Amino acid sequence: QVQLVESGGGLVQPGGSLRLSCAVSGSISSINLLRWYRQAPGKQREWVAVSTSGGSTNYADSVKGRFTISRDNSKNSVYLQMNSLKPEDTAVYYCNAVGRVSYWGQGTQVTVSS
Repeated sequence: QVQLVESGGGLVQPGGSLRLSCAVSGSISSINLLRWYRQAPGKQREWVAVSTSGGSTNYADSVKGRFTISRDNSKNSVYLQMNSLKPEDTAVYYCNAVGRVSYWGQGTQVTVSS
């Protein structure tokens, strides 16, 4: 059983930065994919970024060049560094881990507003 706990959300002004963290219980070495998703009010959940066990990363076009996903296997954690934040980045951000089963965290709220 794997559990995910996100943290680091909050209120930030446009142009600001936040770093989200996702702590993964147990070893993440068996996890093939670590992904971030987000869901804005009234919208469907959308994929944001992915980190594979092989070290590859990929991003949604809407965040490419502004967000960076990273993972630290020694700390069983995955991070999402978000720079140049825009009001349209406001959403609940979820961590997702995929091995034989897909696991989800409870989400952390990010609000970008002046």
